[in-house]
Amino acid sequence: MPIKIPDSLPATAILESENIFVMTEYRAMHQDIRPLNVLILNLMPTKIVTETQILRKLSNTPVQIEVELLRTASYQSQHTDEDHLASFYTTFDQIKEKNFDGMIITGAPVENLEFDQVEYWPELCEIMAWSRTHVHSTLHICWGAQAGLYFHHGIEKRSLPQKLFGVYEHRVLKPNSPLFRGFDDVFYAPHSRYTEVWEEDVRKAPGLELVAVSADAGVYAVKTEDSRQFFVMGHPEYDPDTLAKEYWRDVDKGLDIAVPANYFPGDAPTKVPVVRWRSAGQLLYTNWLNYYVYQTTPYDLKDL
Repeated sequence: MPIKIPDSLPATAILESENIFVMTEYRAMHQDIRPLNVLILNLMPTKIVTETQILRKLSNTPVQIEVELLRTASYQSQHTDEDHLASFYTTFDQIKEKNFDGMIITGAPVENLEFDQVEYWPELCEIMAWSRTHVHSTLHICWGAQAGLYFHHGIEKRSLPQKLFGVYEHRVLKPNSPLFRGFDDVFYAPHSRYTEVWEEDVRKAPGLELVAVSADAGVYAVKTEDSRQFFVMGHPEYDPDTLAKEYWRDVDKGLDIAVPANYFPGDAPTKVPVVRWRSAGQLLYTNWLNYYVYQTTPYDLKDL
């Protein structure tokens, strides 16, 4: 089923060229159904890339989705045109009286900073606190997952000896979990981060369930017992060339960066990367939206 987004959003043309069903606002207004209202808090500097990646995953879902894009007001993006932000993004003050079926909080390249050193940390804390009462289910990604686990559950992030960078094998700990319905016994996901959370800290925290791990990448997916919060440490939405672009960007800067693990054939960065995570990434977003948002959200969002 379609996602409903503004006709002029750059992602619209990209998704339509990929034969993904994007619904016009006019057509959506004349359907006698209630769309799911999903809020995306985009903390990434390359906002257009990230919004397109996530919208691509949300497009293959069972119901119509109305997406609203949110940015922080306390930090001005340096990598996205202000006209784009003004046209397509809202701020927390503009939506804090509204309720949403689902929310996605993206990662951000700030994991080497302490949480309280991040310029927009107070605003993010306010948004995460608000989500407890105004959002039916929230999906936190990468640094967003570490921030959410720390804010909601007091779990510290831990520095890694070196950057975790590549595509890694994972296994599901709860095969009967609807989040992993349709997954293979072993699945792959990209990671790009300098920090992690420890499995022992997650297991000790009341009300949390550890649902997927990796022998190489550690904790992958955590959820609350009431399924209102999900925390995913990797980037299941990444494009085929995202890690390659990051690698060559750092090479061009003269940084000491390793070739992403299990990504380029023969670890040769001149070769086209092998995509091993696309189907699992799509399933994760689809299953979250279907089983934990669409199937359980109240028809009237005032009942949250």
